[in-house]
Amino acid sequence: MNDANDFAQVLGAGYGFADGQIEVLTDGAATKAAVMGRLGEAMDRAAADGLKHLVFTFSSHGTQIPDASGDEADKADKADEADKADEAFATFDLNEAGDQWDPASLISDDELHDLISRAGPGVLVEVVLDTCHSGTGLKALDLLPGRRPRFLPPPTPIGLERTATADPRAFRDLVSRSGRGNRPVLLAGCRSYQTSADSVFDGRYNGAFTYYLLEELRSDPTRSRRSLLAAVTKSLAKGSFDQRAQLEGPTAAKASPWGSAFANPAR
Repeated sequence: MNDANDFAQVLGAGYGFADGQIEVLTDGAATKAAVMGRLGEAMDRAAADGLKHLVFTFSSHGTQIPDASGDEADKADKADEADKADEAFATFDLNEAGDQWDPASLISDDELHDLISRAGPGVLVEVVLDTCHSGTGLKALDLLPGRRPRFLPPPTPIGLERTATADPRAFRDLVSRSGRGNRPVLLAGCRSYQTSADSVFDGRYNGAFTYYLLEELRSDPTRSRRSLLAAVTKSLAKGSFDQRAQLEGPTAAKASPWGSAFANPAR
């Protein structure tokens, strides 16, 4: 909640978003249907009203679910078909389904990618994810006092074993493989095999990545996204956080400030 409210404040004060253009969903309001519905409405408004800049931030728990779409299995040898996992993001109405979380109550990386891909030409879509991405990160959890990982393990030991040993594919990998035209720009709190951490800053909890990112955006919003990422990464390392922030997007986007348009090559 602190991440969401803090980001909303920065978007309004530093990037010209009016109150009516910012929607914050927390706790019981942050169901899968609500999150996906609001994001879909934003995509439709971008097309209908000529919006030029959309920002989607998501601070929650991440997890892994066995690949259900076949996108991973199609590229794998037959012997490895059962050993693929998709990234998923927990919403308020998370529910169990046997050894795994019910995919219908999670936002999968495929669903998020497909929805964001609906943005029309000329729309800058920026995504900020502060979640854990991979069960393999359980091998190196940051368990210092006052810190807690944003990874949500499957509900049973069997489910955990299946996903923790799978080859993970994260949303950032989908973004990196997107077509060149109107490709979204992603800032993620950790690599696909790492966990993001909550920690206490100034007497309250924030995601470490979100806290340092907003700190840097407030201090110097004019630097390139690449320089911004370097500053956030330095802060995470200085704070003894193992996670390393990631930036995905076209080369021109990396050389431009966060929140600014860039020359996006056509498909």
